[in-house]
Amino acid sequence: MSTKTMSSRALAGAFTTALALTVGPGQAGPKPPEPTKDKCFGIAVKGDNDCAAGPGTTCAGTSTVDYQGNSWKYVAKGTCDTVKTPLGNGSLQPIKRS
Repeated sequence: MSTKTMSSRALAGAFTTALALTVGPGQAGPKPPEPTKDKCFGIAVKGDNDCAAGPGTTCAGTSTVDYQGNSWKYVAKGTCDTVKTPLGNGSLQPIKRS
């Protein structure tokens, strides 16, 4: 095996390892787009968001509190503002909560 082949394999291995560390076991990226649904903010319970859970979180399933205003779940198009939670209705935009 040539040095060039070994270097290419080493580089590929390093890339694979780095990728695995970025999105490791138990972590998830965003759910794939769902064209028939809207992203509805402020309705997910802790750990059940589809993505965008704000600073300090990685993505799907990482919301830290119930009804976190900057995390979203997919809902049927046109229904987000009718979803009721103990903190108010869902929103198509992130919700500022104290």
